[in-house]
Amino acid sequence: MRGIIATGTLVLVILGFGDHLWWLAAVALLYLYATLARHGRGAPGPPPPAGAGTPPPPDSYRAYRDRRDRQARWERRYRRERPVETRRQAPQKSR
Repeated sequence: MRGIIATGTLVLVILGFGDHLWWLAAVALLYLYATLARHGRGAPGPPPPAGAGTPPPPDSYRAYRDRRDRQARWERRYRRERPVETRRQAPQKSR
């Protein structure tokens, strides 16, 4: 974005040697860019509220192990309930 603004301003300044209205257009472009950057277009937004989206990282190794064990139990159950799909996916995992 910054490169496009700089290039556009340079072109308008070069054109401004023949007609002074182009100088005004260059100043207006720079003013617009500065205004948008100051009011949040270029700045990062506020952090998302707690509890929205992904869960927070585990606080301890114990929480990590619990989550890992739950995932392993789910995968074993999936393999047990869907043996055909498990056999079909097995060659893909070995690659």
